[in-house]
Amino acid sequence: MQITEVRLTLRTEDRLKAFVSITFDDAFVVRGLKVIEGNSDLFVAMPSRRRKDGEFRDIAHPINNETRDMIEKAVLDEYTRQLELAEKGHMEHQQSIPERELVLAEDYED
Repeated sequence: MQITEVRLTLRTEDRLKAFVSITFDDAFVVRGLKVIEGNSDLFVAMPSRRRKDGEFRDIAHPINNETRDMIEKAVLDEYTRQLELAEKGHMEHQQSIPERELVLAEDYED
């Protein structure tokens, strides 16, 4: 079994950092995973539902550590990649404003 796609929507909330969907073998999708900022590190929470007693229960989850590690690595790698792209885009946008101002300043000097 291989993870063939990770789709991620970044969030700006305190602890919730992203919503995630993963596809296995281009054939089976699991939606509702979350990237959560814990007390010491990020972790991947499995999709869950609130029970009548108020407790949350996973509705899909890996049954061994190897699969959990594979899912967590794929999700957190994609999360890091998306953050880097977002930061790069933000930095490029910030840098483009002074560059335009310099061009305009040079035009006035001539």
